[in-house]
Amino acid sequence: MSRLEFFIVDVFTIGRKYTGNQLAVYIGNPPTDIMQQLAKEINFSEITFVTSTEMENGGYNVRIFMPEVEAPFAGHPTLGTAYIIQREIIGEKVDQINLNLQVGQIPVTFGDDGVIWMQQNPPTFGHLFEAEQVARILNVDVSDIDTRYPIQEVSTGLPFMIVPMVSLDAVNKAKVNLDRLRARLGAYDTIGPAIFCAEAVNEENDIHVRVLDDIYGAPEDPATGSANGCIASYLIKHNYFDSQKISIRSEQGYQIGRPSLLHLEAEQTDDAIIVRVGGEVEMVAQGRLASD
Repeated sequence: MSRLEFFIVDVFTIGRKYTGNQLAVYIGNPPTDIMQQLAKEINFSEITFVTSTEMENGGYNVRIFMPEVEAPFAGHPTLGTAYIIQREIIGEKVDQINLNLQVGQIPVTFGDDGVIWMQQNPPTFGHLFEAEQVARILNVDVSDIDTRYPIQEVSTGLPFMIVPMVSLDAVNKAKVNLDRLRARLGAYDTIGPAIFCAEAVNEENDIHVRVLDDIYGAPEDPATGSANGCIASYLIKHNYFDSQKISIRSEQGYQIGRPSLLHLEAEQTDDAIIVRVGGEVEMVAQGRLASD
């Protein structure tokens, strides 16, 4: 195997390294089985491969891998990979980069304030789940779930079970029973529960989120752009903030010592819900894999 160049970045940081969600970005196109082995070796929630340094159809081809499976889309890998493409491949500031992912082409834009934004695919709203079953999965009481709103599968490219909770205490005490989760989600493509509440640790933020997705070999996520995009869509769909347009701050990762900040924008148009998710990226390390 050739000496693949790689970079480690933190995505959705709170303005400094070692916060947000870790990502390894490889530049190269090794065989798929090697990609999957590297994902297991690094053991981040996801890693990516920029498989060509030349654009194709107006974008850069990118593949995303979790420790156990390849993923069609994920949020922090999209932003972190775009950051590396601009910095290391293009080598100069640009306003927009398109990433060609399995779910289609995702545009990423670079703000002057350091926030990088992606526009996700329009959301789809799927299966509804019963509060009693979800409470057993999360090891919480039914009263901890905000039953004024549905528990629903939402996807902007990667489906999550969106669960509204009544308080920060309720979010904090959730602990997934994997056997029950796998049994319940066996018939669906849903990655796992994305739980949230309108109470935050940092008073500047609007919602607090946990994504308990270790069903596919990754631990609890410090910051999940795809899930937060689904939550933003859910907030619009179910009029959570009594508005058809939102611009909010979402915090995540506090329970595992990786505080993160995600900027969420969503709006109901005549045709669809438009969703944008943004955050800051910090460079951490770079290197090359040892040759065989």
